[in-house]
Amino acid sequence: MTRIAVLMAALFAALTLPAKAEDYPSRPIHVLTTSSAGGISDIFMRVLGEELHKSLGQPLIIENRPGGSGNIGARACQDAQPDGYTICIINADPMIYNQFLFKNLPFDPDKLTPIINLFHLIQVLVINSDLGAKSVDELVAVSKQKPGTLSYLTASIPCVVYMDSLKQQKGGDWVRVPFKGGGEATNAILGGSTPIGLIGLGNVISQITAGKMTALALVNNIRTPLLPNVPTLADLGYKGAPSQTWYGLFAPPGTPKPIVDKIAKEVARVVSDQGFRDRYIISRGQVPAINTPEQFADEIKIDREAAREIVKLSGLEPQ
Repeated sequence: MTRIAVLMAALFAALTLPAKAEDYPSRPIHVLTTSSAGGISDIFMRVLGEELHKSLGQPLIIENRPGGSGNIGARACQDAQPDGYTICIINADPMIYNQFLFKNLPFDPDKLTPIINLFHLIQVLVINSDLGAKSVDELVAVSKQKPGTLSYLTASIPCVVYMDSLKQQKGGDWVRVPFKGGGEATNAILGGSTPIGLIGLGNVISQITAGKMTALALVNNIRTPLLPNVPTLADLGYKGAPSQTWYGLFAPPGTPKPIVDKIAKEVARVVSDQGFRDRYIISRGQVPAINTPEQFADEIKIDREAAREIVKLSGLEPQ
């Protein structure tokens, strides 16, 4: 009976897979996101889904799986049927950092199938403008004038390493507070309770434009026309690893390569359109990162090795 059951399961799996890439898709595609409704990946996949619907002939149904530092959504992706009808948008943290930050990771990042990198999230060091600093060195000076009173927030481990390096090398005086989400972080910076933030540019560009926040540095060494006069960390002489905050598409383990390649090709076609890039990526403080499945897989390996060293430097222990 066991052998028969195995054969039946294999037959069922074969029957549920698309016969070939040209027949795909024949029904709606489900997209798992690691963010809640209204989050970066949720918003992006809805506009991307509208464009893919036109070419693929099937809608994309967004399913939000937030929580657990991205681990919940990544686990759901790993457990989904590898039939091409579930894909997942996941950011860098679960794929390159979490294995060094959690003792018991509920999924295996090596098992997920890279489809295509979508974009890099530009991160910026900002302060509440009431602090009066116009540069990183001036921020350090302000912190020395207000010992024990300043705090900062960030969701990025490399940014923690950077802020710690400023404390050690230049005598900055601040402490890190928990980061719970972009909206809450923005309010904390605006309200002055946590006047320093290293955060996604899309969360704070309107506040910078309005003069309520001051941008001091682009922390992942990626330039943007939205802030042409703001230096990168490299410009400031920092030689440590910049933050790598990308968002990419993945498929469950075992998804047929012809299906993966077709999705990658269609997504690249949409994102290569300059109008789409300008409206839905660049204007939102992001940078396109389109590549092939093979290139994306290679990038992840390189980023993961860098993440190992960054976590080690941060002094954080797996929880």
